Amino acid sequence: FLYIFSNKKRPSASGLEFIGPLVCSVEETPDPISTVIKGEIPSWITGSFLRNGPGRFEFGESKFNHWFDGMALMHRFHIKDGQATYSSCFLRSDSYVQNAEKNRIVVSEFGTLATPDPCKNIFARFFSRFQIPKATDNAGVSFVKYKGDFYVSTEINFMRRIDPVSLETKEKVDWSEYIAINAATAHPHYDRDGATYNLGNSYGRNGFFYHILRVPPGNGKNDVADLSGAEILCSIPASDPRKPSYYHSFVMSENYIVFIEQPIKLDPLKFMLYRVAGKSFHKVMSWNPELETIFHVADRHTGQLIKTKYYSSAMFTLHQINAYEDNGYLIMDMCCGDDGTVIGDFTMENLQASGEELDKFFNSLCTNLPRRYVLPLDIMEDEPNDHNLINLPYTTATQQKGHEDLYNDDLLQYGGLEFPQINYTYYNARPYRYFYACGFGHVFGDSLLKMDLEGKKLKVWRHAGLFPSEPVFVPAPDAKDEDDGVVMSVVITPREKKSSFLLVLDAKTFTELGRAEVPVDIPYGTHGLFNEMS
Repeated sequence: FLYIFSNKKRPSASGLEFIGPLVCSVEETPDPISTVIKGEIPSWITGSFLRNGPGRFEFGESKFNHWFDGMALMHRFHIKDGQATYSSCFLRSDSYVQNAEKNRIVVSEFGTLATPDPCKNIFARFFSRFQIPKATDNAGVSFVKYKGDFYVSTEINFMRRIDPVSLETKEKVDWSEYIAINAATAHPHYDRDGATYNLGNSYGRNGFFYHILRVPPGNGKNDVADLSGAEILCSIPASDPRKPSYYHSFVMSENYIVFIEQPIKLDPLKFMLYRVAGKSFHKVMSWNPELETIFHVADRHTGQLIKTKYYSSAMFTLHQINAYEDNGYLIMDMCCGDDGTVIGDFTMENLQASGEELDKFFNSLCTNLPRRYVLPLDIMEDEPNDHNLINLPYTTATQQKGHEDLYNDDLLQYGGLEFPQINYTYYNARPYRYFYACGFGHVFGDSLLKMDLEGKKLKVWRHAGLFPSEPVFVPAPDAKDEDDGVVMSVVITPREKKSSFLLVLDAKTFTELGRAEVPVDIPYGTHGLFNEMS
């Protein structure tokens, strides 16, 4: 199938608010402190809202160049009986410890090249350019679970096990010691039996492969990190082994896993030589809009790839919303854009710009919008190419158009959306009606949105100068409807120091129930989850 589409864009912005304070280094708060409750936090909420993201952007005189490079800072809002406490800890990664000991950046990150030791003589510094650099273990993207244990993760082969109560950094875990892969995503999926699925890759003499992984269930009572029993379910060769695709996440339904091979390409040769050339990791990525996007579909239970490959014109996706099967079709909802150069653009220089420079940066960014792709699973080999195989009554997607826009034009005034979340516990991989996301009327999310797919109707929480984090849905214990529960988000502002708060919205009405104000600075983060606990 070849899909053709055109994308809409949000209105151009001017006079955007300066957000530099949202990407400044902060101090950690290792001992829990009380918060001030305004309104009411429902008494049935018992557990911890855990979040991850960059929190330190320099050591001594050396500074990180890219937002992704900041040292991982873990946050915990613990909620019980309508009250909340806050704590935070820097991940004691090897990268953090070594940088702190030397008081300079000694481990290279995604967008920052570690500088040679100034104490070495000129010849030693020159030859150090030709050494293989230390691999970072700065896992600053998300919290994930394997066998009931909590880890922090990013897009490398290292994770760190974490105590979800104290936020203590525990042992370092190398995926390659359990399974033959070089990296795994920070966005695994979980099935209802407790198994965890992820996507990794490997490269060697036989080429570059993407691998679908499965880690079996566990009891969460391990004294040490345990990924034993991890297996590769399926291996997918790269369509161009010289230039594999970048990926951030993947699609999972009840019976299928879909890897989206998108035209953001990595150059392994440049990757190996980047140290010599003096370039950082993000310089080895390129957006190739002349290439097609390929959907590879595998049976989740057998690991077998189905024979049909599905193609669309070039598109870029970081996060999927949900996927499910219906009547012989695979329905995939995801946030999509038409320009994959966005990854390398989030430099500290761009994020700390102001005035016209900030407006120019924002207006250059892709508008990410929700789309539905429908893949017919049962296709006859002699099916004519011009025959539309998609005839579900509730979607406008066709073989020729390929996707349905899951929004009305009112979404554009909020800048499109990203960081989508659903009622994952009960509706992941099943037909669903609602999802929640950040609206992007600024470089960082500046609103919270609830989308009702019946009519594509929006509910919005938005206040000038406030920047909310990814919304996380927590179902009510006696829930009868899909949206019975609350949505949580950490809200920060560049306008005033130490004025952050945890926001709790009624998920059904999308109105504020309460907030827990905390007198600390919290930088803009990435992903989190809610850990139910007694």
